[in-house]
Amino acid sequence: MTAGPGSLGAWLKASRLASQPSIALPLLLGQLVATRPLGDRAPLHLGALAAVHLFGLLDQLFIVYANDVADQETDRRNRTATPFSGGSRVLVEGRLSPRALAAAALACAAGLVAVSVGLAAARGAPLLVPLALLAILLLWAYSYPPLRLSYRGGGELLQMAGVGAVLPLYGYLAQGGAPGRFPWALLVFLLPSHLGCAIATALPDEPSDRASAKRTLPVRLGGERAARCIVLLNGLSLLLAPVGLGALGLRAGAVLLVPAAATLAVLLARPAPPGSRLLLVRVAAAATATLSLVGAVILGLAAR
Repeated sequence: MTAGPGSLGAWLKASRLASQPSIALPLLLGQLVATRPLGDRAPLHLGALAAVHLFGLLDQLFIVYANDVADQETDRRNRTATPFSGGSRVLVEGRLSPRALAAAALACAAGLVAVSVGLAAARGAPLLVPLALLAILLLWAYSYPPLRLSYRGGGELLQMAGVGAVLPLYGYLAQGGAPGRFPWALLVFLLPSHLGCAIATALPDEPSDRASAKRTLPVRLGGERAARCIVLLNGLSLLLAPVGLGALGLRAGAVLLVPAAATLAVLLARPAPPGSRLLLVRVAAAATATLSLVGAVILGLAAR
C-alpha cells in the first residue's frame, strides 16, 4: 500500500535509514581509537556513546532531507534512481512538500548543534561544536549556492572529508581523545576508499546529472573510467593499510580480504550502464569495500 502525503511511510522513505551505517561506523571508529590507543583498553563512556550516535542520526537526516530539497529538479529527470542514489523520491512523487522537508532539515541541523553543545560541555571537548558546524557547512557547500560543488565538480571530495575525517574526529573527541594524539595515518589510509565510495554513489545518476549540467566524476569521465578510479582508490587504501593500522598497533591480515574482494567486484561487474542490475552490484561492492575497511579497524580495536 502506497504511503499517502505526509504519512509516516513517506517520512521513513525520505529518511533513507539504510545510509546510516556510513555515518555510524566512522563515529564508532573514532570513539574506539580514543578509548583503545596502542594496546590500552578503556571503557566507552556510554552517555557520550549515545550522544554521538544521536548526533550521527541527526546529521544523516539533515543530509538526506537537505539534499532532496536541493536536488528535486534533477531528481525529476532521474529515470535510473537506485537505493543508493537519486534521492528518496518523496518530492518527485508528491508525498511530502519541499517546505516540510526543508523545515525538517533545519530542525535536524539545529538538533545536531544542540547535541554537540551539550556534549562539548559535558565532556570538556569544545572542538565538537565547530566540527558540528563544519558538518553543516560541508553539506551546504555540496548542494547549495554559492559553491554548490556537486554541480561544479568536487562534491565527492566534500563527501570524503565529511564521512572520512569529520565523523571519526567527532567520535574521538567525544570519548576524551586528546586532539594532539589523533593518529592521522589512520585517515590517510581510509580517505581514498571513502572518496571511491562517494564516486560510486554518483554512477547511477550519470544520465540525469549530465542533463542537469552536474559535473560529477562519472559525468566528466564516463561510468567505466569512474569505476576504474574507484578501484584505484580502494587499491591505494589497501596498500596504505599497514601504515594506518600500524599507527593503532594493529596488523593488516586476512580481514582485508573482504574489501579486496569487493574492490575486485567493482572491476568485474561490467558492462554496467545506468539502470542495469550490474551497476547496482558495482555500487554495492564499492560501498562494501569502504565499510568493510572501516569495520576491519573497528573489529581490530574491539578485540584488543
